[in-house]
Amino acid sequence: MASQGLCPSIKNILLLDSEGKRVAVKYYSDDWPTNNAKLAFEKFVFSKTMKSNARTEAEVTLLENNIIIYKFVQDLHFFVTGSDDENELILASVLQGFFDAVTLLLRSNVDKREALENLDLILLCLDEIVDGGMILETNGPLIAEKVTSHSLDADAPLSEQTLTQAWATAREHLTRTLLK
Repeated sequence: MASQGLCPSIKNILLLDSEGKRVAVKYYSDDWPTNNAKLAFEKFVFSKTMKSNARTEAEVTLLENNIIIYKFVQDLHFFVTGSDDENELILASVLQGFFDAVTLLLRSNVDKREALENLDLILLCLDEIVDGGMILETNGPLIAEKVTSHSLDADAPLSEQTLTQAWATAREHLTRTLLK
């Protein structure tokens, strides 16, 4: 994908649990056309990296002509994948931005339960970092700020609100009409 030009690109961002199961994933490449191919890739990456000690710093590996940068925290495993000709430092900055934003959004309580309870924020976080494989932002605090500003914007159109926000907006409108 780096052949598109000078702009680096991401193939996927994975957030897996300590058993290799999906918590949040986003694919930006057609390298894995089916859901089964994606699940097989996730299982392969997890099995090849689970014995490493990537808890203090991010690690780099080359698997199936993909550069994978990864980091483990508690029972969550963070992965960023790029093609084998991508710059590892850029991929690492994407991983660090994602990790920093998730840490801020989960109030430093980075574990699977908390991640699942705040899955909407994590998915918004992924959308703020990469769009169609193109890197938009790598600054964790700025990503978290953008995500929380989306969460607080109740006047946004329903198409731009999360399901929880849409329900809250609908409930508020219903309450107002019933009290009139």
